[in-house]
Amino acid sequence: MEYLFSYGTLQDLQVQEHIFGRLLKGKRDSALGFKKMENAVYGRYPLVINTNNPEDKVAGVAYEVDEADLKKADIYETSAYKRQKFPLESGDEAWIYIENSN
Repeated sequence: MEYLFSYGTLQDLQVQEHIFGRLLKGKRDSALGFKKMENAVYGRYPLVINTNNPEDKVAGVAYEVDEADLKKADIYETSAYKRQKFPLESGDEAWIYIENSN
């Protein structure tokens, strides 16, 4: 099982139904070493920036997903984001969508 950390629209139940065809099971957690910027993508969507400072953290939800779910999420998030794995405050690791600077 993998975790996908959401700090934005993937927490919306209607968005989950649309993308995954079901509601995801998740738990509250925080991404350490990140700061959240509101309206950073297309002037509308949030983005997290990796600061590498363990005192910075962003609250969100870590959802249980499989490989098929991750591929669906990649399509939803568009090329504006890229997915990388980072540690969470709970000690789990999760995929997090960060800025795609390519």
